Amino acid sequence: MAGDYLEQYRDHGYAIVRNVLRIEEIAELASACDRVYAQGLSHRASYRHQNVFFRVAEDPRIGRTVRLVQWPSYFDATLDRFRLDRRLMEIVAPLIGTDLKQIINQLHWKPPGSSGEFGYHQDIRFRRPRSAFRDLPASYVQTGIAVDAHGPENGCMRVIPGSHRLGELALGGAGSILDQRAVDDELRRVGIDPTKLVDVVLQPGDVALWHLHTVHGSGPNRSSRDRRFYINGYVTASNAERGAWAFRNGIPCPLGDPVLIHYEDLYDRPEPHYIDAR
Repeated sequence: MAGDYLEQYRDHGYAIVRNVLRIEEIAELASACDRVYAQGLSHRASYRHQNVFFRVAEDPRIGRTVRLVQWPSYFDATLDRFRLDRRLMEIVAPLIGTDLKQIINQLHWKPPGSSGEFGYHQDIRFRRPRSAFRDLPASYVQTGIAVDAHGPENGCMRVIPGSHRLGELALGGAGSILDQRAVDDELRRVGIDPTKLVDVVLQPGDVALWHLHTVHGSGPNRSSRDRRFYINGYVTASNAERGAWAFRNGIPCPLGDPVLIHYEDLYDRPEPHYIDAR
């Protein structure tokens, strides 16, 4: 695998590795995305069962939608297989090693015409509690597999190159990123020039990776095609008290019983339940 993406990642806080998955593999992933989306729509509201979480929402443009699902790999074998794909491990291993836990396993959708914005943020805001992690900036890499072509017209991710060097910023306030728009004023508020934004343009099968301090967000889908994104975040195991083992010395680890990741009530309320909208 060409190493030039490593230089881009270290210099700019994000990188793209092209053509990681084959056409037939993307077709498998697309089918899995559609299965999981249909399952999400079967729920009357946002729904949780242990670490699995469906975020069901009312989109002002297209009506009821599923914004994301966390840990679909617990019930979908295709998604479980791709999160443990050795090609993903080989991409992140030069940065964080081959003993890896996984703390993010998510599917994101932006159906045609949906608003579906993600306010500008850094992923460091979600790594809680901080006491569960050590040396996060050097220990964590987020990856995303493009299931569809991603471009400005369907709400691709936008990043501020070099922002990974700025440390943690007060972006987004206390509210959910999913409830915020990607507006330039939010960047200006923390001293970032929005003209520096770069579109992360991807083709199906490409893998994007980014640093947890990299400022990013995304706008609405104004196109007639979907924007599906399969996100997996890995952390150096020795620096994480939380997470599901993904690779030990580069060898994939199957999921066992649910472990504590970011659902604080996992052991107190593991049963299936709805989370009604505010």
